[in-house]
Amino acid sequence: MAAGLRAVPRTLRQDLLSASGPRPQGEQQGWLLWRPALAVPLLLLAVFLLVAGTVEYSRRFHLGMEAGVVLAGVQAGALVAALYRPRAAWWTTTAVTVVAALWAEPRVDPDALYPWSSVGVTVTSGVLLLVALTHRPRVAVETLAISLGAGVLCSLLHTRPHNSPSAGLAFVCFSIAVVVGAALRGRRVARTQLVEQEEITAEERARRTLLEERSRIARELHDVVAHHMSVISIQAQVAPHLVENPSEELKENLAGIRQNAVEALTELRRVLGVLRSEDPAAGAGSEVSGAAGVGAGAAGPAARHAPQPSLERLDELVANVRGAGVPVIVDVVGNVRAHSPGVELSAFRIVQEALSNAMRHAPGAAVRVMVAHQRAELVVRVTNTAPDRPVAPSPGAGHGLLGMRERTAMLGGELAAGATADGGYEVTATLPLNTPVLNPSPPKGNPS
Repeated sequence: MAAGLRAVPRTLRQDLLSASGPRPQGEQQGWLLWRPALAVPLLLLAVFLLVAGTVEYSRRFHLGMEAGVVLAGVQAGALVAALYRPRAAWWTTTAVTVVAALWAEPRVDPDALYPWSSVGVTVTSGVLLLVALTHRPRVAVETLAISLGAGVLCSLLHTRPHNSPSAGLAFVCFSIAVVVGAALRGRRVARTQLVEQEEITAEERARRTLLEERSRIARELHDVVAHHMSVISIQAQVAPHLVENPSEELKENLAGIRQNAVEALTELRRVLGVLRSEDPAAGAGSEVSGAAGVGAGAAGPAARHAPQPSLERLDELVANVRGAGVPVIVDVVGNVRAHSPGVELSAFRIVQEALSNAMRHAPGAAVRVMVAHQRAELVVRVTNTAPDRPVAPSPGAGHGLLGMRERTAMLGGELAAGATADGGYEVTATLPLNTPVLNPSPPKGNPS
């Protein structure tokens, strides 16, 4: 208890006098936006209080017109200044209250409000309200206690009795101002924290969605890479039998190639085990789950061993969508030819997700799919018309556009998605056919 009592002066000095004390929290919680709206009403109120205070101090407190103008002017100005410096304004109005009460005590009317004048009660209540709005509750309670203590001290130093309800009125008004201000500030702080938490949650959700989408893409590409590694291993094993009297050096090199391919396959399986989700059928991801029956997203135990789809299965994908009652037109432009498995898989998944989005978000719309085989790139465009009936709200945040962007960026391509002039939606993906390796790792070992 003794240590706590010794800490009181230091705490009061830090909270109420120190320039490095607690800053108004409202500046971080919309207080700067409130001040212009409150400035004009407070200026009008200050003018009224200046006139009323001058009359009260000069006629009821008998301090003279000049002193009344000065004291009322300082108090009215303190109310406006509290918008920007609440603690300084509170000190000012408290000092004016004490000076006016002690100065006028021998001559004040017996029935006048004392030690607080009616203007003093109004100004101090407004300043305490602004202090409680902008500072933590401890500062508000400290200012309330000192304000009431200053009035009680003036009452104890009287030389004659004063019949006035000023003390009780001040206690009620000051307490209400502090309680209301603290409650509004607490509500604002809680709302600010809630908004910040929602932003953090949204960022975490977006980051988790991105990681899930990348993991899904990695699981799908595992099959493509594993196929190539298996071919390399088989070719390295068969190659010595295709050459008459192969040299020992050739056999050793081919055996090394096959051994490295087998080891790479083993590591790929380990990586896949880390990436694979708890649901073995989740590899198809949101692109399939978003539209039942769309594409090669079969569920079940066989899904984990099913080959990854390519553009050869585009007709099957479109047939499933048409079977769901969606009119789809397919245009294939250019010289149709086989592309790398990664490009084929990404193009198929982009078309699949675009069709799924059209079914989900544009009921009754007609869809047009265009696949253009160009010399250096593969262009996929999916366009749907405006929906012919209200769209049901989405059950949650999907991965569709995010997945399409990740697949396009992985190949070094570009994706454009947005609304069309007729109220529909269009997705265009440009996939380079000869994707350069970005930031390749430096070669290890002997370049020879």
